[in-house]
Amino acid sequence: MSVTLKDVEHVAKLARLALTDAEKERFTEQLNAILKYAEKLKELDTDSVEPTTHVLPVKNVLREDVARPSWPVEETLAGAPDEEDGQYRVPAVLE
Repeated sequence: MSVTLKDVEHVAKLARLALTDAEKERFTEQLNAILKYAEKLKELDTDSVEPTTHVLPVKNVLREDVARPSWPVEETLAGAPDEEDGQYRVPAVLE
């Protein structure tokens, strides 16, 4: 598979990029070099390699979710500028 100048122009149009002729040529060469390198990967024997979604063994590193007592309402609302019925009272935001 190779990228043509027409392919680069099409992608540039989709991305709404204004490319010079020199840029189009350069991108065509660069994209073809990338594809050529990717073709090398097909030469590797990956039959014994297990599929993975990450190169490192990743596990959940979060702590367990354990219920514990919360702060008393009076202490929580002690610094509130305005409070009503045990809740913070804030100005209405209407647009």
